[in-house]
Amino acid sequence: MVSDDDVRYVARLARLKLKSAELDRYSRQLSGIIDHINKIAELDLKDVEPTSHVTRLENVFRADTPWSSVSQEKALLNAPEAEAGAFKVPQILEAGEQ
Repeated sequence: MVSDDDVRYVARLARLKLKSAELDRYSRQLSGIIDHINKIAELDLKDVEPTSHVTRLENVFRADTPWSSVSQEKALLNAPEAEAGAFKVPQILEAGEQ
């Protein structure tokens, strides 16, 4: 089983702050994951061709055909606010910036 120290180490790498009560749960979960990996490692896969995907890849791109886009006026019709031909949005600043 994965120790609490192992869980703390992985949590630190992931920049997670865990409460003491969470250590046992995550220890059991990590142990379960490692058990599954060990079961997979026991399989005889010498005749299985390596793959990067479980299904065959197909070209999913559509044909590159030009068409007209929406006009600027039509795009701004339902905008809550527009100014100078653009969407007007509230200014977003970090604390202390102006």
